[in-house]
Amino acid sequence: MNILVTGGAGFIGRWVVQRLLNDKHNVWILDDLSNGRKQNVDEFFGQDGLKEFIVGDIKNEALLDELFKRGQFDVCYHLGASINVQDSIDDPRTTFNNDTIGTFNIMEQCRVHNVKVVFMSTCMVYDRCADETGITEQHPTKPASPYAGAKIAAENMVLSYFYAYGLPVVVVRPFNTYGPFQKTGGEGGVVAIFVRNQLKGLPIHIYGEGTQTRDLLYVEDCARFVVEAGYSDAVNGEIVNAGLGRDITINDLAELIAAGNEHNPEQVEIAHVPHIHPQSEIQKLLCNYDKAFRLLSWKPNVSLDEGIKRTREWIRTSDLM
Repeated sequence: MNILVTGGAGFIGRWVVQRLLNDKHNVWILDDLSNGRKQNVDEFFGQDGLKEFIVGDIKNEALLDELFKRGQFDVCYHLGASINVQDSIDDPRTTFNNDTIGTFNIMEQCRVHNVKVVFMSTCMVYDRCADETGITEQHPTKPASPYAGAKIAAENMVLSYFYAYGLPVVVVRPFNTYGPFQKTGGEGGVVAIFVRNQLKGLPIHIYGEGTQTRDLLYVEDCARFVVEAGYSDAVNGEIVNAGLGRDITINDLAELIAAGNEHNPEQVEIAHVPHIHPQSEIQKLLCNYDKAFRLLSWKPNVSLDEGIKRTREWIRTSDLM
C-alpha cells in the first residue's frame, strides 16, 4: 500500500514507519520536527519503501493538498501532534491548532481522496481508573488538560467522518508508551528519564507523592497495535485501547530503576519534588485491552522488566547520555 505517516520522525512514529517498511509498503513521512528528530529515521533512508521525507506542517493546507494528490495514499497514520501536557497548559492555542485543527485538515484530505485514517489519541483523555478491571473504551473521559481536550475534540472530528461520510477511521488510545528513541529530558517518558539519570548517577526526581500509577506499554508492542489497526476493517468506526494490562506506582518504578544494573551498580537517590501540573494528574491508569484482543488479536509481548532492559541498553549506547 501507499501509506502516509504524520509525525513519522517522532518516538512512536519511527517505530510505526519501521514496521510498515518491514511489511514492504511504500511510506511517506510528514513531520515538522517540533517533537521528532530526523536522526530517528536516518536508518531508513535508501530503503526502497521510503518514498519521501517531507519536513512540513499539518496546518499547511496547500502542502497537504499537493502531497495527497501526489501520494495516492491508501492509509494515513496520523500521529503528528503537540504532546506535552505542560506546554498545553502554558500555551493552549498551539496545542489546539496542531492537535484539533491540524487533524481537521488531515481528515478533509482523507475524505476527498478516500484514505483510511488511524488517529493516534492518548490514555490521557480518561478519568482515573476506579478498580482493577482496568479502563475500557466506555470509561468516562475527563479533559484535565488542554492537551486532553484537544485530543477529545479531534477524536470526535475523526469519528464524525465515519458516521457522516462512511470514511474508514479508527481512534487508537495507547497507554503510557516507552522505549528506545524516546526523549530522556524535559517531559519525555518517565522510564527514559529515570533510566538516563540512573546510568549517569543522578538523583531520580518524582513529581508529587509518587503514588500515581501508570500502565507502561513497550513501544514495539504499541507500534504493532497501531499498524494492525490500519490493516483491519474490524476496527473501523471504533475507539481501541492498548496497554500492558498492569500498572505500577511511580514510586515502585523509581525503586526498580534506581536499584542499579551491570553498567552502573550504584543505587541512586530518589527525591520527591513539587508537581508541575497537579491539576492535570491522573491518579490511576490501568488499561483493559480486551477489545484490541477481540478485534485485532493483539496483546502485549514485552514485559516491563524486559522493556526497561531494552530501553536502558539503547540509552546507554545512544547520543542521549
